[in-house]
Amino acid sequence: QVQLVESGGGLVQAGGSLRLSCAASERTFRLYRMGWFRQAPGKEREFVATISWSGGSTSYADSVKGRFIISRDNAKNTLYLQMNSLKSEDTAVYYCNAVERSGSTYWGQGTQVTVSS
Repeated sequence: QVQLVESGGGLVQAGGSLRLSCAASERTFRLYRMGWFRQAPGKEREFVATISWSGGSTSYADSVKGRFIISRDNAKNTLYLQMNSLKSEDTAVYYCNAVERSGSTYWGQGTQVTVSS
């Protein structure tokens, strides 16, 4: 089973930046698509960003467009989320997601991001 391990979460001041990483246990050629979701307390999990295997196709939630950048380094089997101009409403547990070409879907354990204002 594919394992995804997130890192990089923490506490940051509003307007600051964080870079999240998601390390995959499998070579990323098997991971057709990877992405990030987040869940704030009392709210449903929501889509943040997704990226194709090649990195040539990305999608972002409207709430993070222009501020967050998703990328992946297949040589390192790692997915990234660069978060800039962070706002208090970005506070959430962020989850890494990966989908194999077979359709199998995997989730990381989540990493907490807290933005103070």
